[in-house]
Amino acid sequence: MELKQYQVVLVNPDPTIGSEIKKTRPCVIISPDEINKFLNTVIIAPMTSQSKKYPTRVEVKHGAKTGWVVLDQIRTIDKQRIIKISDTLTDTEIEQVRMIIKELLVD
Repeated sequence: MELKQYQVVLVNPDPTIGSEIKKTRPCVIISPDEINKFLNTVIIAPMTSQSKKYPTRVEVKHGAKTGWVVLDQIRTIDKQRIIKISDTLTDTEIEQVRMIIKELLVD
């Protein structure tokens, strides 16, 4: 399975603890393609169908639904947790994700 940055994939994140997002859900791969190709892990941001307008969330269209990429819940997962590949973010959505990641993680 070839995984690419900004693909939407269906992931089973369980087991989780505390306030971590639970249950099988779409997630966006945010790790670079070099990592995705050579490691057995990928960095993902989960998606949710219900969210407030937090500054760490990006509104996206996924299929016929509106959802949010939850960039305050970034985590690394083993590729075995990925159930299927479903979609890719649009260029506009990618730019918004990149901007928020930079604000969160880079001085």
